[in-house]
Amino acid sequence: MSTVLTERSWCVMVPHDAQGARSARHRLATELTGVVPAALLADVEMVAAELLGNAVRHAEPLPGGLIRLAWSLRPGPPADVVEIRVTDGGATAPPQLRRVGPEAIDGRGLFLVAALTARWGVERDGLGQSVWARLAHPAGRELAPVG
Repeated sequence: MSTVLTERSWCVMVPHDAQGARSARHRLATELTGVVPAALLADVEMVAAELLGNAVRHAEPLPGGLIRLAWSLRPGPPADVVEIRVTDGGATAPPQLRRVGPEAIDGRGLFLVAALTARWGVERDGLGQSVWARLAHPAGRELAPVG
């Protein structure tokens, strides 16, 4: 018997604060547990944590004091892709990689995002600013059926 994977997506709006970011990350993990391989899930959680943390620390909230976390799963081949997108009200400067010294206590988050993802970027629209990241896993390997 063969199983066909279908595209799947989801989003949540949470308060623009540390507790809201934590709640969004936990809901993401719950939704993807058993759907994607554990190694991919760990990377998705790490990237989501960095993007949500940056939104809380550096950006304005969306109207109503919220941030939005969305994800989608697109089955391959050649790769199964999870895209996550964090949307906030934007900041005065767009997110960018910054050089930090060995003694710095922060500033490495987007380097982690870049290292764990196939691609990442920033888009602005009428809603606000979205930072997105795509993580890929070879198609057909260890993915659970969707639906």
